[in-house]
Amino acid sequence: MEKEVKIRGLLIDPTTNSPVVLLKDVSSDSMLPIWVGPYEANSIASEIEKLASQRPMTHDLLRNVIRQMGGEVSRVVVTDLRDSTFFAVIEIVANGDTILIDSRPSDAIALALRVDCPIFVKESVLESSRVDGINQVVDEDEFDFEEEVEWPEEIDDVSDFKM
Repeated sequence: MEKEVKIRGLLIDPTTNSPVVLLKDVSSDSMLPIWVGPYEANSIASEIEKLASQRPMTHDLLRNVIRQMGGEVSRVVVTDLRDSTFFAVIEIVANGDTILIDSRPSDAIALALRVDCPIFVKESVLESSRVDGINQVVDEDEFDFEEEVEWPEEIDDVSDFKM
């Protein structure tokens, strides 16, 4: 079984200075933090802020290729958590067939934002996250969303983030 989630926020982890996407279960207050790379975070942030680039970025290109080939992204699903690493699939419907494409969650989320499709997380991943010390499901009250987080408009150098 799966739970639908929405992006609740994109933050910088103050401990690691790494970007974190917070996925909120639409049916509860539980949130799932997923640490992502700086380039993927920039792609997610630019789509959240609806910032247009002069040329198609990687996730825009992927959206365009899928559409030009007659496909449609129906949804993305975070499917697994193994050794503190999340896994996802992108579900594409083309010619009446459903095609599952293996993906990093950050890329799947960035694409989902661009095609406006739902994001799901398998319940087993949420359960695994509750016992995993690194990627723990948290309650919304644990985050101060009123605090202003300064997110760079564009990340030019990976050294901007300490991983």
